[in-house]
Amino acid sequence: MKEDLLKLEPKKVWQFFADLTQVPRPSKKEQKAVEYVKKFAQDRGLEYIVDEVGNVIIRKPATPGMENRKGVILQGHLDMVPQKNSDKEFDFEKDPIQAYVDGEWVTADGTTLGADNGIGVALALAVLDSDDIEHPPLEALFTIDEETGMTGAFNLKPGLLKGDILINLDSEEEGEIYVGCAGGLNANISFRYEKIGVSEDTVAYKLSLTGLKGGHSGVDIILGRANAAKLLFRFLYYAHKEFGVQLSDFSAGNMRNAIPREGFATVVVPKNKEKDFVKAVEEYNEIFRNEYKETDPDLSFVAQPTDRPDFVIDPVTQDNLIRAVEATPNGVIRMSASMEGLVETSTNLSVVARKDDKFIDVLALIRSSVDSAKQDVADMFEAVYTLANAYSVGFDGEYPGWKPNMDSEILHIMKRVYKEKFGKEPKVMAIHAGLETGILGSKYPNWDMVSIGPTIKYPHSPDEKVHIGSVQKVWDFLLEVLKNIPEKK
Repeated sequence: MKEDLLKLEPKKVWQFFADLTQVPRPSKKEQKAVEYVKKFAQDRGLEYIVDEVGNVIIRKPATPGMENRKGVILQGHLDMVPQKNSDKEFDFEKDPIQAYVDGEWVTADGTTLGADNGIGVALALAVLDSDDIEHPPLEALFTIDEETGMTGAFNLKPGLLKGDILINLDSEEEGEIYVGCAGGLNANISFRYEKIGVSEDTVAYKLSLTGLKGGHSGVDIILGRANAAKLLFRFLYYAHKEFGVQLSDFSAGNMRNAIPREGFATVVVPKNKEKDFVKAVEEYNEIFRNEYKETDPDLSFVAQPTDRPDFVIDPVTQDNLIRAVEATPNGVIRMSASMEGLVETSTNLSVVARKDDKFIDVLALIRSSVDSAKQDVADMFEAVYTLANAYSVGFDGEYPGWKPNMDSEILHIMKRVYKEKFGKEPKVMAIHAGLETGILGSKYPNWDMVSIGPTIKYPHSPDEKVHIGSVQKVWDFLLEVLKNIPEKK
């Protein structure tokens, strides 16, 4: 599979990306990737720094005649989202990604591909590795843990980097130049429950909600895809009310920044309600499939008999949990009034799961380009889960948005270069996702910042794929931009 990637152009970019597919690097477990880029710098005699948290900075002097140009920082993150299909045996901490060419795309077998942001890292490495590219003084900044907390960006120290222009390589649509992004906030809720015994006058079923598309909780939230946590608890709300269903074990979602693709629950049903319960599952399968036939055509909701569990959740906690999840805001809250087609505010109910023998987790990620709107959604969560008597309701991991600067010098240069090279204007965009630029810009307020990248579809899901031709275009564009960096004033 890796060999197929080595035949693609531009060769250096695909070589480094192929290498990265062999380096396990799930979020918070990026040490092998840190060692990979560190060795890259050592092998080429390039100056490098590994900071206290694991961010790597590599420096390369300007090519002759370009020494007086403004310094450029190429930036990407080393971690990837570890998502796989439920039937795929895979250990993200040990196994290489099984990437392969599928027509015009590169994708992976049953797992996330890691093009987000492996392609951005590969582009930067390819520039650093080349000896036939005109460029100003260069720095490459490779951050850690972007996907689950932006830990690398948050902990980057001011003063380490010397450049003037930041080109973030973490966007996902070729032909678009990003100049703004949303800020984010994590919602963390827990319920404490008691185990109670199970009546013998009951039967048990395992509910399975599968086949959903999932996707990036920022970029893909506008697509209106089904959220497995919301749908599973929508049914549980009905089944609890109509049949007295009791809840034992359950899980929906496993990554805060991914739309939940699957949900499972073990429930106990009174024997005299069994037939009606099974019929209701079949009816809800049809309801869900009809509602999401365009966005999630492979959705499947089924109930299978299973062994009766040893316990169920105490009725007060179960009732509070089910009602609260049913009432939880999810999806697009408001579209931007200033930029057509841009989501302003959204929330993704990311995880609802029995954590252990005492606690239940409910996690969400709130995004907005308007701080007051982000706080309003946080207040909604606090109101809902306080009314539901949750054990704890808290918020953390807040990061700032990136306010567009339409007078940016590098933006104007890139617009001109793109039109000259490809014969059309690039789109200037903001993204409803958390780019590290907002955090980095707060530490280096002098930076002129933009974000570009090739076309990546379905990031944060096992359907993730990157368009081969768009990688070539971004490479050609980036090299031309580096030639056109202005002199220092």
